[in-house]
Amino acid sequence: MTTKITCAYLTIIVNTVLSNPSLMPVSIPQPEDATLNFTGLGQKYGHEVEEHSVVTEDGYILTVFRIPSKRKTPVMLMHGTSDSSDSYIIRGNRSLAIYLANEGYDVWAVNGRGNHYSRRHVKLDPDTDPEFWDFTFHERGYYDLAATIDYILKITGENGVHSIGHSQGTTNNLVLLSSRPEYNEKVKLFTALAPIAFLDHLVPPISLIAPHGPALNDLISLLPLKLDEIGGSWERNIYKVLCNQGIMSYFLCVLIGLFPGNGYDTKRLEPSFLPIIIGHAPAGDSKKGILHHNQAIISKRFAYYDYGPEKNMKLYGDVTPPDYNLKQITAKVALIVGKNDNLSRVQDVEHLRQLLPNVVEYHLMKQKKWNHLDFVWSNDMPETLFPVIFPLLAKYS
Repeated sequence: MTTKITCAYLTIIVNTVLSNPSLMPVSIPQPEDATLNFTGLGQKYGHEVEEHSVVTEDGYILTVFRIPSKRKTPVMLMHGTSDSSDSYIIRGNRSLAIYLANEGYDVWAVNGRGNHYSRRHVKLDPDTDPEFWDFTFHERGYYDLAATIDYILKITGENGVHSIGHSQGTTNNLVLLSSRPEYNEKVKLFTALAPIAFLDHLVPPISLIAPHGPALNDLISLLPLKLDEIGGSWERNIYKVLCNQGIMSYFLCVLIGLFPGNGYDTKRLEPSFLPIIIGHAPAGDSKKGILHHNQAIISKRFAYYDYGPEKNMKLYGDVTPPDYNLKQITAKVALIVGKNDNLSRVQDVEHLRQLLPNVVEYHLMKQKKWNHLDFVWSNDMPETLFPVIFPLLAKYS
């Protein structure tokens, strides 16, 4: 979700560069960590990494990275919108994936359908079949997480996993546990970093843009560009140009692009880290996924996708889509929230908290400027965030 906000701010600039190839430099020096994939980063920071292919019920082929261990409970990591497993490892020795591995946990980092690691399907071609992109956070939860959990338990012989999600990764978990309640028995603890379900208290600029989402979608549909996919390879290449030009890029891509939608925190996302981010994000997603979040903002509901009265009646038996039944979530849940998070607002997480029947931990980060991105990209997670996460994992293993 965070990277898509950047897309909105940079659309005009991106189109300008696309229409003027002379504006694009031939090559841009990048730090090594910007060029390494999850496997390369894991190896660089001291761990062997396995690459697994998980096939979902509806035919999507997901890449799931594992840093193996037999010492402790498997931990499944799920990324946010237009993101990938890389966000859990690009801080190197200070990242969550490496810290978990160092503590002996069996780490499984998921890549949801449609990101650049998981652009595969048993029948559909993402480059030629629009049907490939016919998904939202619902399918990433209902199918992707379900298939991954079953695969992990089969490979490891364990009876449950720890599930950690960030941003839309939390939405995916909420979808799974509410719509397929049998999976509650397979999750020992669901740790939600910056939970996203209700989006009723957003602030500008998103609160100003969201009401115009349907009209903007109609306008985008008229453009010659193929936009079923958001954050694909051509957009990544443009961002590598725009956001890899020193301090001015930090001003454009972070201060103007990322922070207004996520919350300002320049202390924890320093300029020298930006090239590494751009080496890994955006990672790809569906336009339909944006529309589903936009529906949640406008309707003030956490509900299934709204296809319009006629199709809703065929799919749901009603002219309006049903709410996700959060009372079905019996797994233990930990909600971790930032005071300065412009997406996962404290008031909205409090609403979610009241509806979930088994919240075992609610933690508001003490740092006043802690924002939406800090949960995966902050430079001081070992001192601030991990002391909250790791005791919970130990307690509920």
